[in-house]
Amino acid sequence: MKIYVYGTGCGAGGLIDSALPAEKVKAFVEREGGGTFLGRPVISLDQLAGSDFDILIVASRDAEHVERECAKLGIGAGKLFYLKNHMKTVDRNQSYDMAGKLLGEHFTEGVRCSEKLIRVPLWTERERISGPGSDNDYVRLKTLEAISMRLENVAGATAELGVNRGAFARWINELLPDRTIYLFDTFAGFDPEESRDCGAGFREAHRNTTVETVLAALPHPEKAVIRPGLFPETAVGLDAERFALVSLDADLETSTLEGLDFFMPRINKGGYLLLHDYNDPKLPGVRKALERWEAEHGKVLAVPLCDVNGTLVIAF
Repeated sequence: MKIYVYGTGCGAGGLIDSALPAEKVKAFVEREGGGTFLGRPVISLDQLAGSDFDILIVASRDAEHVERECAKLGIGAGKLFYLKNHMKTVDRNQSYDMAGKLLGEHFTEGVRCSEKLIRVPLWTERERISGPGSDNDYVRLKTLEAISMRLENVAGATAELGVNRGAFARWINELLPDRTIYLFDTFAGFDPEESRDCGAGFREAHRNTTVETVLAALPHPEKAVIRPGLFPETAVGLDAERFALVSLDADLETSTLEGLDFFMPRINKGGYLLLHDYNDPKLPGVRKALERWEAEHGKVLAVPLCDVNGTLVIAF
């Protein structure tokens, strides 16, 4: 069976770790091909034209682009199977039969479109967050927009620990264009020791980024201060810096705790810290890190979101 997977990010990494061994994949696909992912070649969509393959599993949030381009290339919709199947109120997937046999019925049942309709908030005068990538995590992004509107009289920079390809940093930079944004990441994947128990797909997906990729995603890259390397060593010299908004998206327990230790005392009154993956059952270390921090410093004032990965909003 000829199987292709569109995407080389966290969606593809999670698929490989949970349901589809990489050796069963003929190739991974991206907008622009080149290189390898988990030892398999990465090709472009154009290279699929005329290929006699069985299924293209779309593990990226780039679903609209894939759907449109495959139609142009004459690739039938029945050969496409979307994992991020929640950006329309109708099911993108025409059939579950082949995917069910390949990935397992339990896995594919979780992909079925069962999303609830979410109204555009009444306070939104115009959609500042819109376009490609904005529908993938609507609740989290609209919460960020609402928070940004409350920071007018709160001094301080913004920051993100755990940047990956810059998808969330992009919106912080868009909504708060006048503020410095510090971006902390190795831009080469997790610390091997800390991530030793993580799946190979998860680790590889987070290696698949560069500083150039992140800067290209930012609307105001001149406001970015890149701090590459392992945190908290990369925060040296910032003891006096203060923050109005911090996104903490380190995924793992030790890195999350180190992020809390550094940022919590440095966020100004009226500011916020967004702790991503707090309620994500696949990343229990994030919750454990906050519990350890609270055991030493006391309970935080926080509200959990009903977004895709269970963000916790901590207010100051």
